[in-house]
Amino acid sequence: MRAAKFPVPARALLALVLSCAFVSTSHAALFEDDEARRAILELRQRVDALQLANQRSADDLRKSGDDNSQQRRSLLDLQTQIEALRVEQATLRGQNEQLLRDVGELQRRQKDIAQGVDERLRQFEPVKVTVDGLEFQADAAEKRDFEAALAIFRTGKFAEANTAFAGFIRQYPRSGYVPSARFWLGNAQYAAREYKEAIGNFRLLMSGSPGHARAPEAALSIANCQIELKETRAARKTLEDLLRAYPQSEAAVAAKERLSRLK
Repeated sequence: MRAAKFPVPARALLALVLSCAFVSTSHAALFEDDEARRAILELRQRVDALQLANQRSADDLRKSGDDNSQQRRSLLDLQTQIEALRVEQATLRGQNEQLLRDVGELQRRQKDIAQGVDERLRQFEPVKVTVDGLEFQADAAEKRDFEAALAIFRTGKFAEANTAFAGFIRQYPRSGYVPSARFWLGNAQYAAREYKEAIGNFRLLMSGSPGHARAPEAALSIANCQIELKETRAARKTLEDLLRAYPQSEAAVAAKERLSRLK
């Protein structure tokens, strides 16, 4: 370390001055008065310069210390700000991730709601169906109710099928299912030995839709009901009419067989 950086104590300076003065006094005989005065002045100037240099060094050290303290405080403040920014950034990142999750959940719910609405709307939209060779538009409810009644018939629960098909015709009188519904209603009544009611429904089918795919079978079924009722002459006429109206149908083959057995 350099000595110039530290101030010389006042006592040391005084001792130095006294020492120099003592030396000057003891050797006064060797110098002229002018030379002695010049020496003393030069010594004082050197002491003053040394004191000034020490004072400047002390001031520089204090200033340097103050600057270092200020720099340390500035660095601490900067680190504090950086840490605060990091915390804020982490908080914002977490909030952003939560917002993204919320948006995703909202979009999923909206999609589910839209799908649910579409499904409910489709329940009321007409659909294209084909039954017994006939193509038409039907509401989803019509399709569901007709298929439900037909399922009941196929289980052999004819009384319940009778009720289901009759209710269907009352509820959907203009439905494209009506001719087929009358056919199966007549068959349910035939199975329940309600022959006259069955004949009525078969005739309604034939009169309302003579070109329907089930019309030849309906005519044959009328003849079967008449045979059960012992109305042989009426049954014969029904079978003959069937052969004339639907000669190429499968029902016509069965009609010929029945005619051959009627007396």
